[in-house]
Amino acid sequence: MFRMTIAAALLATAAPALAETHVVTPGDGAQERLQEALIMAQPGDEIVLEAGRYAMSDGLSLDVEDVTVRGAGMDGTVLDFTGQQGAGEGLLVTSDNVTLRDFALENPKGDGVKSKGADNIVYHRIRVTWTRGPHPENGAYGIYPVESTGILVDGVKVTGASDAGIYVGQSDRITVRNSIAEANVAGIEIENSRNALVAHNVATRNTGGILVFDLPSLPVMGGGNVIIENNLVVANDTPNFAPPGNIVAGVRRGTGIMVMANEKVLIENNILSGNPTAPVMVIAYVQPYEDARYNPLPREVVVGTNSYDGGGYDPQLDGAEMLLAAFGGELPPVLWDGLGSLAAVEGTAGWSLNLAEAGKGLGAAQPGPLVVTAPASAFDRSGIGAPAALEARLGG
Repeated sequence: MFRMTIAAALLATAAPALAETHVVTPGDGAQERLQEALIMAQPGDEIVLEAGRYAMSDGLSLDVEDVTVRGAGMDGTVLDFTGQQGAGEGLLVTSDNVTLRDFALENPKGDGVKSKGADNIVYHRIRVTWTRGPHPENGAYGIYPVESTGILVDGVKVTGASDAGIYVGQSDRITVRNSIAEANVAGIEIENSRNALVAHNVATRNTGGILVFDLPSLPVMGGGNVIIENNLVVANDTPNFAPPGNIVAGVRRGTGIMVMANEKVLIENNILSGNPTAPVMVIAYVQPYEDARYNPLPREVVVGTNSYDGGGYDPQLDGAEMLLAAFGGELPPVLWDGLGSLAAVEGTAGWSLNLAEAGKGLGAAQPGPLVVTAPASAFDRSGIGAPAALEARLGG
């Protein structure tokens, strides 16, 4: 009898606590009440933000696993950081299995939502807006997951970021889809990350629409296995407003999709219209570096069938007038610097700088028509995209 009592007590102790719902309302003390809910939450809990505008005076943080933060819609629940003290992000997440959905952040002094080392995270219908429009003093990133495995970004909207609207860095197993990136320097950026799917997004009025980078001297390098497909990349013609020294400060106004120093990237079934420098640009990294692990060249990049309209008509390139004259008034849609390896489906119109070495600049270019081979085989899609289990959190 005694043994049975002990066993029953142990079973009771091992059972998970019932999940709780913490409801937070706007109004006086909302900052303290919301942060308290984020601290006091237990795994499995849900924090519900009722509709309204929340005046935030400081950044928020969440470090509890398996928590859902849910608002009443990206226009219904607004966390207003206009009066934020300090320069931190609006919301910092450092725990796994978190779901963020259906709310907005406006005017954070730093990034919008940053998640670091937060595996299996879902961003769903989150809006981040800097309401004064493009400005170098806006926060750098809107949606900012980094150093994580398992990332699903679905149905978000970011406007006005001074670096990238949606940025995923040093991560693995990523999907960015059904989202809008508007009037940022970079609309969507996948940097030093692997196995990423970027699909069914709209990138418009940014300086550059969708960027895939690999950079030296970061803890995680070797980005690749990226698919960019079925996106609308249109009218990315906003002058670059990144602060000086930022890597994206070098992005040319009017870039549609740009791949730099990455490997195994597929660009297919996108609609590219009104990107005045280059609808598609494939180039090497040109800055000096000392990292022996780093490969500055684009490798095994594939340009599949895309729809091009009105690109390359006002390129932000040295010698633009001469280039336009040489190509009959508009540059072909695909620009390659000639370094690394590129394949394109038959009939792809493009041009090459025909550089022989990285870092020599346009002065060493010998522009000419694009001459590349067709893809030798179907692109290997295995393992690309967020884990399927993250989909289950989108219901409700």
